[in-house]
Amino acid sequence: MWHGSVGVAVVGYGYWGPNLVRNFASTEGAQVIAVSDLDPDKLSLARRRYPGIVTTAEFRDLLKDSRIDAIAIATPVHSHYDLALAALKAGKNVFLEKPLAQTAEQAHHLIVEAERRKLILMVDHTFLYTPAVQKIRELIVEGALGDIYYYNGIRASLGLFQSDVNVIWDLAVHDISIIRYILNEGPVAVSATGTSHVAGTPENMAHITLFFQSSCIAHVSVNWLSPVKIRQTFIGGSRKMIVYDDLEATEKIKVYDKGITVKGGEESDHQLRIGYRAGDMWAPHLPAKEALQTEAEHFIDCLRTGASPISNGMSGLQVVEILEAASRSIAAQGNPVRLKDKKRIGERVP
Repeated sequence: MWHGSVGVAVVGYGYWGPNLVRNFASTEGAQVIAVSDLDPDKLSLARRRYPGIVTTAEFRDLLKDSRIDAIAIATPVHSHYDLALAALKAGKNVFLEKPLAQTAEQAHHLIVEAERRKLILMVDHTFLYTPAVQKIRELIVEGALGDIYYYNGIRASLGLFQSDVNVIWDLAVHDISIIRYILNEGPVAVSATGTSHVAGTPENMAHITLFFQSSCIAHVSVNWLSPVKIRQTFIGGSRKMIVYDDLEATEKIKVYDKGITVKGGEESDHQLRIGYRAGDMWAPHLPAKEALQTEAEHFIDCLRTGASPISNGMSGLQVVEILEAASRSIAAQGNPVRLKDKKRIGERVP
């Protein structure tokens, strides 16, 4: 059991780092000790906002500070592995931006290192902690949707073009982590197509298909070159269907009592009849709590209790394996890539 406050340091004070500092600073049982960044202007900004914290351009300073129990890393993907490994070897628990690492091999090594040292390794798959996704999972687990037929996700916006990852690793990672969380099965194969419209840069738009052992199929469309921002998900089940729009201010989830009924004759297929069911729509009430606050509290709670996080290293590894397979499929013009047998790393969602 953990006694006293958990000392947290944040590495990277660019786009996401300030959100991490703000949420850990307001989390009971946590204290932000330090912020590290290579940009002196960003460190100056952090000092103005939080006069009591230590700021440093040298990451190694955090590893030597005994007051720091956990390090949250919000840096570009190519630096995740080296920073996280150094933190774990220094005995620090790690909260790591998505995706976990650039390769499944790197991700696996981080998991082994964390387990060997009995440290918490958690991946920042923020959407899993949103009230909307929590509610969707609850509805699926209790059987309200029936058998899941499909998941269709669309994430599009104008930018932000990345230099070290393609649009799949930047945007589709959200849907892949959500799919992995809300369904009780992982995909058996991945097919993807994508293209780059700026010479020498990674793919800026892509379409991904995830195949499952069951009749469920998932399609994810991601695009950095869209005139409008879209964050929509459609989930179809045998009993009910869901429309999830993350940009909606209030009714993010709408549950539709709509679907089909199939009546078939035993003698021949031509007697098959499709009936349509059109019932009510309801929008469940969702709490307004910020997902990252829930996630920060969950991380601190896992440190205190020793429990495994919802978005633990193993779930992060599975997401990276799917991202790798999708990238290989793009290189092969959409040829499906089979995924490894997930039984060896635990298929069921925590």
